[in-house]
Amino acid sequence: MFRLKTMARSSKCCLSVLFIFCAIILHGQQEVFTINGQLVDAETQQSIPYASIYLKGKPIGTTSNTEGYFIFHVPTKERGALVVISAMGYTSVARKLDSFSMDEVISLLPQINQLDEVLVDGNATKVLKAKEIVKKAYKNIAQNYPTEPYFLEGFVRDLQREDDTYVEYLECAAKFLYQGAQVKRKPAIELLGVRTNSIATKHLWNKNEERKNSLIDLVEDDFIRFDYGPILGKKGWKYEIESIESYDNRLVYKILGVDAPFQTATLYIDAETFAFVRVELTREVNNGTSWQRRFTNGSQQVYYNVIFEYQEYKGKFYLKYQKEEDVWRIYKGQDSDVVLFTKYPKKELFINNIVVDDVDNYQFSRNMNINSSIESQTENFDTEFWATYNIPQRTAKQSQILRELESN
Repeated sequence: MFRLKTMARSSKCCLSVLFIFCAIILHGQQEVFTINGQLVDAETQQSIPYASIYLKGKPIGTTSNTEGYFIFHVPTKERGALVVISAMGYTSVARKLDSFSMDEVISLLPQINQLDEVLVDGNATKVLKAKEIVKKAYKNIAQNYPTEPYFLEGFVRDLQREDDTYVEYLECAAKFLYQGAQVKRKPAIELLGVRTNSIATKHLWNKNEERKNSLIDLVEDDFIRFDYGPILGKKGWKYEIESIESYDNRLVYKILGVDAPFQTATLYIDAETFAFVRVELTREVNNGTSWQRRFTNGSQQVYYNVIFEYQEYKGKFYLKYQKEEDVWRIYKGQDSDVVLFTKYPKKELFINNIVVDDVDNYQFSRNMNINSSIESQTENFDTEFWATYNIPQRTAKQSQILRELESN
C-alpha cells in the first residue's frame, strides 16, 4: 500500500475547441467510427506526443504522433464505449466515443505528485530507496507480465538517414505471437502488409552489407523477456528517485539510473504493482571512447537509445510502444581515422491490439522470412486494409521526407 499527496496544477479539466473530426466510414462489410484530432498541454498548449488513446477495458488503441495528432478507428458496435486518453505526467481523460464533436482538441492537465511515505507489506512504514524499488519491480516480473501465449498487433515505422539525407522510409503492419514473458524466445511474426517502401541510393559502403529485417531487429531486444539491462538492479548501476508521475490515473516512480561511463536509464515503475511501465536505456561515447569496438567493415556504434512502454490489460502488462535509435560512424576501415559518413537508423513499433482470449483459434499465419528484409517481401498495397488500420498519423516532417524519397 502507499500514501501520496496529489497536487493538480488546475482545478478543472480543459476541453477546448481546435480540431477533431468524427465520421462513420463503411469499408467492406464493417462500419468504422473514426475520430481524429490533437492533444495539447492545458497550460503551455504544447503538443503531447506518444499519448495513448484506447477504449476503456478493451485491447484496441492507438498513439498520438510527435505533434500530438491522432486518428482512431473503432468498429461502430463500440460506439457507446468510453475512450481513455492518457499520457505520462498528465491526468487522464475519459469520454464516450460518440461525444467527440467537430473541431475539438483535448487539453490534458499536468499533474504533480508528492510522495509522503510508502507502507511496505501494510504493517511498517518505510521510505523505499530507488534501488529497492527497482529490485522489487524485477522480483515482481512473473506476476506482472503474461505467462501464457498471446498476440500483439502493431505497426512499424523504420526511418534511416545518412548524414543529413534520408535514405529509407519503411512502414508495415504485423501480428506477433509471443509466449509468456518467462520464455526467452523471439515472437513468431505474420507480415500483414507494407504501407510504404521508399529506399534511396545509399553510400557505396552499403553494397557489401546485408540488409537487416526491421521487425527482427526490433523484437530481438527485450529487457524483461531476455533478462538484461537496467531492470536488474545489479552492481554498477546507481539509482535515484527523481519524481512521482501520473500515468493512466496511476502513480509511478520515475527513477534515474547511471552505469558509468557509458550507460544511463530512466525507469517508470508502478507504485502499487511495482511493474515496469516504461524503460529507457541510452548508451553514448565518453571522451571519444565507445563501449563497443569498431567492426572490421569500419562501422562503430557511438549512440544507442531504446524505449519500452507497457500498458495494463486484464491485470497484466503488455508492450505498447518500442523504439530503437542508433548512431553509427562509418570509417574507411577498421584502423582508419577517415570517416566516410554517419548513419542514423530509427525504428518504432506501435501496438494497436492485444489478443489474450481464445488464442488457439486466432487467425495467424507465420509468413515472414526472418532472413530477408521487409521490402523484399512486399505485396500489393491493400487500400481497404490501410484505410481503417490504427497507426500514428504521419507528421508534417515525415510526409516531407517521404515526398522527397519518392521524387528521387
